Amino acid sequence: MELTLKRPICFFDLETTGINISKDRIVEISILKVFPNGNKESKTWLVNPEMPIPPETTEVHGITNEKVANEPTFNQLANKVSDMIKGCDLGGFNSNRFDIPLLAEELLRADVDFDMKNTVAVDVQTIFHKMEKRTLEAAYKFYCDKDLENAHSAEADTNATYEVLKAQLDRYPELENDTKFLAEFSSRKQFADFAGFIAYDKEGREIFSFGKHKGKLVEKVMEDEPGYFGWLQNADFPLYTKKVLTAVRLRKLNNSLKL
Repeated sequence: MELTLKRPICFFDLETTGINISKDRIVEISILKVFPNGNKESKTWLVNPEMPIPPETTEVHGITNEKVANEPTFNQLANKVSDMIKGCDLGGFNSNRFDIPLLAEELLRADVDFDMKNTVAVDVQTIFHKMEKRTLEAAYKFYCDKDLENAHSAEADTNATYEVLKAQLDRYPELENDTKFLAEFSSRKQFADFAGFIAYDKEGREIFSFGKHKGKLVEKVMEDEPGYFGWLQNADFPLYTKKVLTAVRLRKLNNSLKL
């Protein structure tokens, strides 16, 4: 079953130096852009992470320091990546918890704005785990009856993810062929940021989900303890989390000026 799309969706996969969203870097990115008319556009880049790739990570994806030594840095590729995904929804395998947050960090670090406000994200892994609870290789075999060759190659994983989602739509009639529905179905607990430091309460207001202010309104904490915002901005939190906190603070200031 082909996807019913109202606007393009970009399936993508990252290979990285590790799994720390704030500190690790991309070494390969592959994007498959699918248009509402069924046309596709794909691009894969190797990336110089400007830091050593640990041997244990190379064992997983096969990308060595030597292989990326003369490749462009993400800073040099950021605008191309941003242009390709601009105005698109996003899709991936474990993308909500890893690929999207890490991509956001890389883009913001390169001074390229990234915001999910008008974008939905379909996490094929979450759909798979809710239905079958397997890995990508098993999903590909289960849904498509194919063996996933070159697993942990960004391009192979990206194309397999796209094929798995289409097969999931064929297999499960309860899944609506609608990007927004699939995004909501594949989402976990809703957070204002990717890392899960800022959640929403029942009224949709931002609250802290960690530390001494857990469960408290972000706006209220900033009003009662202004120094906490400065500490958060200087601490080792993801850039996207800091962006969300800044947006809340500016909204609070703007609302105060209107009174």
